[in-house]
Amino acid sequence: MSEHTSNSATITVPIKRIDPTVELPSYAYAGDAGLDLRSNEDVTLEPFERRLISTGLVVAIPEGYAGFVQPRSGLALKQGLSMANTPGLIDAHYRGELKICAINLDPKQPIVIKRGDRIAQLVIQQVPVVNLVEVEELDETDRGAGGFGSRGVSQENTYIYLLFYYGSAVVWAVGPFMWQILRQCLRKYD
Repeated sequence: MSEHTSNSATITVPIKRIDPTVELPSYAYAGDAGLDLRSNEDVTLEPFERRLISTGLVVAIPEGYAGFVQPRSGLALKQGLSMANTPGLIDAHYRGELKICAINLDPKQPIVIKRGDRIAQLVIQQVPVVNLVEVEELDETDRGAGGFGSRGVSQENTYIYLLFYYGSAVVWAVGPFMWQILRQCLRKYD
C-alpha cells in the first residue's frame, strides 16, 4: 500500500472483511485518489452483460463523507469493463457489502474476472449538507438553460450525449471505443 504525503488530508474509515482472505483496498501510488477494490469471486461477463460482483468488504464511511465507486480506466480502455451506475454512491449510513455493478461494454469479447483482480476504485469525498432555498427566479449566466447539445451538437448526437451523461467517467476513459458501441446499440432501434 502506497503512503500519501504528509500534507494529505486523512480520515479513518472502519472496514470489515466478510471473507477473512480478501485483500483490503489500497492505493497503487502515493497521491492516488482511488483505493483499488478487488473481486471476491470468479466471474465471466458476456458482451453487454451486467452483474453485481462481490468484494467481501463492508465499510463505515464517516458522517459528512460519501464513497464513490469508479471504473478503472485501464480495464475500461483495454477490455470494456465499466460500471452501469458510475459512479456508484455509498452513503455514510450504508453498512451492507460493497458490490460492483459491473458491465462488459465490449460488443464481442467476454471479460473474465478472477477472484482478487482489481476491478474498481473507491474514492472517499467530503460532501456538504445542502440547504435548498426555493426562489422565484435564478441568476442569469452565459450558458443559461442550454443543456445537452446546446453548443453546436446535432440532434442526432444529442441522444448519444444523453447516454454518455450517466457514464461520463467511461467516456473520458474510452471515448472512441464508446462511440463505436453506442452507435451499434442505437442502430438496433432505428
